[in-house]
Amino acid sequence: MENNKYYVYMLLCSDRTFYTGTSNNVKKRVATHNAGKGAKYTKIRRPVKLMYTEALADKSQALKREYAIKKLSRHQKENLLKSNGINWRDYLISK
Repeated sequence: MENNKYYVYMLLCSDRTFYTGTSNNVKKRVATHNAGKGAKYTKIRRPVKLMYTEALADKSQALKREYAIKKLSRHQKENLLKSNGINWRDYLISK
């Protein structure tokens, strides 16, 4: 998964919310989130679980896709996951 491409990714946070971000190294970025050194949003919602990644050609495209996903409603985000064969409820994190 990791190479010169950029990725948009979606995390499931411990409070059952979704967080969307971009990275060129998703594994490392998820570890950063779980270490409490990622975004402010995920810092207080740990642990987080990687739900979805999408490879894009470059950083600009990844940022545009991140913005588009962030604008989706909760229901639309769930449908995005579902359309990719992902049932987010299977990954619920207990505190």
